[in-house]
Amino acid sequence: MTDIAASDLATIYPAPSPRVIAKARPEIDAHARKFIAMSPFCVLATSGLDGSVDASPRGGNPGFIHVVSPTQLVMPDRSGNNRIDSFRNIVEGSGQLQLIFFVPGIDETLRVGGTGKLSAEPDLLASMEEFGKLPRAVLSVAVREAYFHCGKALMRSKLWSPEIKVERAVLPSIGQIIYDQTSLGEPEPQAAVEARYRTQL
Repeated sequence: MTDIAASDLATIYPAPSPRVIAKARPEIDAHARKFIAMSPFCVLATSGLDGSVDASPRGGNPGFIHVVSPTQLVMPDRSGNNRIDSFRNIVEGSGQLQLIFFVPGIDETLRVGGTGKLSAEPDLLASMEEFGKLPRAVLSVAVREAYFHCGKALMRSKLWSPEIKVERAVLPSIGQIIYDQTSLGEPEPQAAVEARYRTQL
């Protein structure tokens, strides 16, 4: 096994087709807007000044991320673990970020890249109430590019197929896992964890 150098890549992978290059658009078009409006889940990726990388799941009701204009998205930040790795990367680093949007049942995904800024402006927070709660902050994304990604990865994984759904009971509760790893807190059963989650959405 040898390491692949940058110069080796062109010998392994063919050049992308003109269509693949051209599909990256500089703004949110009608198709991307509709996809975002249907999406209840995305992954936010950021990078820190020290070169560290963070990828964080984000979710809400379909359309929880709002398209303000073809070049601006706003995303409310809901209750989480308070590590705020993503937001620390944004405010301390370049602010560059990537989002991947998922829509259950659709194998294609939407990728959006841009620059983020954070706001805790009261009127903006009030406009994004969900689950009976205001967000703690709102991420505004200045869109640089948006493009649809082919569905091959999700097709290979059969992500939306009921036949591969795993029963939660095959793993210990997340409370038990974290207790085993840290000896901190309590080894809660999964039912207790989920009940607590529901009060914190």
